[in-house]
Amino acid sequence: MVKFTPRRPTVLRSAGLVTTALIIGLIPVVATSAPPAATVPPGARPGSVTMHACEYQTESGKAPADCGTLVVPENRRDPRSELIALPVIRVRATVASPAEPIFRLGGGPGATNMTFPQAGRLTGKHDVVLVGYRGVDGSRRLDCPEVTGTLESSADITGAKSQRAVTAAFRACATRLTGLGVDLTAYSVAQQVDDLEAARQALGYQRINLLSSSAGTRTAMVYSWRHPASLARSAMLSVNPPGHMIWDPAITDSQIDQYAQLCKADSRCSARTPDLAASMRSAGTDAPSRWGPLHIKNSTVRTVALYGMQMNGMDSAPRNAPNVIDAYLRAAAGDASGFWAMSALGDVVLPSSIVWGQFASFAMIDAPAAQRYYAAGGDPGSILRNSGSDFLWGGPAGYATVWPDSPDNAEYRTVRTSDVETLLVSGSVDFSTPAQLAARDLLPSLSRGRQVILPEMGHTGDIWEYQPEAGRHLLTTFFDTGAVDASHFVTQPVDFTPPALSMATIAKILLGVALGGAALALALLAGFARHVRRHGGFRPRAGLWLRILTPLPIGSGSWLLATLLVWTMLPSLAISGAVATILPVSLAVGIGAHLCWTRPDRSARMRRAGLSAAIGGATLGAVIGYGSADGIVAPLWAVLGAAAATNFALVALDCAAAARRRPLSGAGSADVIAGDPQVESPLAGGGRDQGLNR
Repeated sequence: MVKFTPRRPTVLRSAGLVTTALIIGLIPVVATSAPPAATVPPGARPGSVTMHACEYQTESGKAPADCGTLVVPENRRDPRSELIALPVIRVRATVASPAEPIFRLGGGPGATNMTFPQAGRLTGKHDVVLVGYRGVDGSRRLDCPEVTGTLESSADITGAKSQRAVTAAFRACATRLTGLGVDLTAYSVAQQVDDLEAARQALGYQRINLLSSSAGTRTAMVYSWRHPASLARSAMLSVNPPGHMIWDPAITDSQIDQYAQLCKADSRCSARTPDLAASMRSAGTDAPSRWGPLHIKNSTVRTVALYGMQMNGMDSAPRNAPNVIDAYLRAAAGDASGFWAMSALGDVVLPSSIVWGQFASFAMIDAPAAQRYYAAGGDPGSILRNSGSDFLWGGPAGYATVWPDSPDNAEYRTVRTSDVETLLVSGSVDFSTPAQLAARDLLPSLSRGRQVILPEMGHTGDIWEYQPEAGRHLLTTFFDTGAVDASHFVTQPVDFTPPALSMATIAKILLGVALGGAALALALLAGFARHVRRHGGFRPRAGLWLRILTPLPIGSGSWLLATLLVWTMLPSLAISGAVATILPVSLAVGIGAHLCWTRPDRSARMRRAGLSAAIGGATLGAVIGYGSADGIVAPLWAVLGAAAATNFALVALDCAAAARRRPLSGAGSADVIAGDPQVESPLAGGGRDQGLNR
């Protein structure tokens, strides 16, 4: 009769197998966990809204609010249109009988309308209402991974080759979304406006105020033209009149000239350059292609510079004007580290910063203006060139030539008159929405319009950051009484001192982290290999702990090593792409786990089987983890997936080997120690039954 002696390791292996299987199964769930998108309730009718009490996070803490869902037709021009759902949040006023609510319209396009930490500044007498933007916040989101992936893998983000590829990506995205039943012509400015009007009616407000910023001001304009009777007052920050969703290089140069004059009056800035504009032009014209061995994408640098120059407040750092100026002045002096940091950060941030499908549908309202700009020759040789506009529009043959245009757009492509009380607020050095455009193109059409220009402030972020009490007084006084009182503002001098986290500092941090992480991973693998070569492997307990603790530094370090290769030799690869992530992570994690699993008593065949299982499991886990997330966090999930799956594979191999070593029923009277490490597994290739000690 066979006598079995139960062994604890067998139980532990089974527990480990179950645990790692659960971890692998949970990775896609955890990685993709996010607040659920609004969904259309069963039986809902167009224009219906459901609300419940909630809290909304503001800069001063959580505020009492109501949260809910608004149901609207996807396309109001089509009586058979499907319904879509949009989130609605009402941050309650602090008084019992509030005045007209303030509907907030954020910028973009391609950005959410549900984040407004400054809401608490305005709730003294008014509800503040946020209605999600269709195509971004609702039940249908117009993501274009085709566009994001193409931009991430571009060696020249605004070059001719990249422009052709991005246009093809927009065409592919439009084809895919249309095939899924999405009506892209329904995601226009006019339909977005009618969503707001539907929310006004559903919430029972007779009239509302609008507070808009940047691209949101275009929505506010169209609202005042379509539904003037629904509006009490409209305040626009960083105004974008029709036809100006493309940057005029002459105006951009004039804004740099303004900064140059401010630089001359600043002792620190003037000590670095007698002419800021000339220094920036020189640095851009003779831009270095490398910082040491690291490749610099100068079109990305110029694009990041245009976005960075839009605001000068510290809240916008590191992407703000003082940091951009510092990087240009360093480059003019021979230090390209800041340029490289802008290039590296831009590669990661720019492609995924926009919901490209919604951006395209919204921006098509200015497609004729963009076509006229390019037909007239485009950039005449400005300091930042065409990079910003080319990034958004893809050049003269860009996405506007392949994306469906909405019939809604035709009547709103030029300025129309309005009698709504309107306040225009602009920063004097706003690169994105220059004050002179609002004064020249929009203000004359507003019979009850006023403009306030805030000296030395930039785009919307500066207006909210600087002098918050003065801004609150300006807005609440206007919404309460219609009076425009900017007397609380004082001139806000631009601080040209780069922040402690300058682009040059960021460059050194990025390079240091990459080198350190790669060196640590290589050192761990080399140390494991040396230990195995000298001692034949690890003790079981030590090996187990190493397999638990070291995959994260090994996997992350291998990805950082691949990142260094991309930065130096392979600029057309994305550091967060599948090629630069899955292959190095799976190999490094698999090999590391296999070395830690190796023991002196394992045969060569068993070790080969373990190596195959470890690398195969790591590859599968890396694929699962990588596919569960987007952007720069995808490599981290690939590492976690590889770590869990490689351990699962090795534990499964051990369990299978132990099962093969058990004797068949009635095999004799010898005692068998299940899981004896001296017994070879048939899985390792041995054809003999070594499970019995005769």
